[in-house]
Amino acid sequence: MSLPLEGLSAIVTGAGRGLGRAEALELARLGAAVVVNDYGQPGRDGSGEASAAPAEEVAAEIRAAGGRAVAHLGDVADFETARGLVDLAVAEFGKLDVLVNNAGILRDRMIFSMGEAEWDSVVRVHLKGHFNTTHFAAVHWRGRAKAGESGVYGRIVNTSSEAFLAGSAGQPNYAAAKGGIVGLTTSTALALAKYGVTANAICPRARTRMTEDVFAAIPTIRRGAEPTAEDELDPLSPEHVAPLVGYLASPAAAGVNGQLLVVHGGMVAIVDRPRVAAKFDTAKDVFTYEELDGLLTPHYAARPAGETFAAAEVLGLKKG
Repeated sequence: MSLPLEGLSAIVTGAGRGLGRAEALELARLGAAVVVNDYGQPGRDGSGEASAAPAEEVAAEIRAAGGRAVAHLGDVADFETARGLVDLAVAEFGKLDVLVNNAGILRDRMIFSMGEAEWDSVVRVHLKGHFNTTHFAAVHWRGRAKAGESGVYGRIVNTSSEAFLAGSAGQPNYAAAKGGIVGLTTSTALALAKYGVTANAICPRARTRMTEDVFAAIPTIRRGAEPTAEDELDPLSPEHVAPLVGYLASPAAAGVNGQLLVVHGGMVAIVDRPRVAAKFDTAKDVFTYEELDGLLTPHYAARPAGETFAAAEVLGLKKG
């Protein structure tokens, strides 16, 4: 019996640790040949010397399990590095089929304390990094289609965050970049559908190097009355996220395109696009201040203080 991703090749960025590592291992388990990309810097803020070791270790783990993998050391936020990453996948495996964008850093501050460099660096790695790899993957797939190849196969899985959905007071740079990634994903989905390519985004909740302080108060082990091997898995383990990435990369997900999904701890939620919550029409040709005050002020006064938009309500999210 063939594996779901047998004969396919994939790139996973930021795959040396945490979520990216779990995703690369899952794609390999499902049969894909994997390019494991990581810049290898030890600091979650992008500090420290770049190192090939994290990517090499994951690639070696995949090969030791009988899979095919090659490591790539590089900063995907650099345009030419992203080009080289896609070129490597094509050179090693003949083509690229799956792109999983996961690389990112954190430089958290409140909006009134954040400097320009902290803003630029996070937006650069997350949003520009997603764009760079997506651009060159799209060029690859479109070129094959234009050359007359039938049945071009392409899957993009981008990594957004609930920080974009529900807000995160100390992460204006991160939340903005993750919101931008959703916009990039939906635009890409529309542009590439005719070539046989899908693009989707996930909002994973997982305990990794980047979130260790955020989830520090949540127990790492969930036990039942009679613990089983499954009960031992941390409810915030990246291994809860990886299967969804494997599914979205597979032929089974051909009908899933331009979607945003939240995933963690054995739960997947499909997030609807924003919907109109209320609508007001002017009684005359143009609204006046007084008319808007009479319509909007009572509407918002009836809503709980500090309430965010509907997506946060649906997911049961809380700020902070």
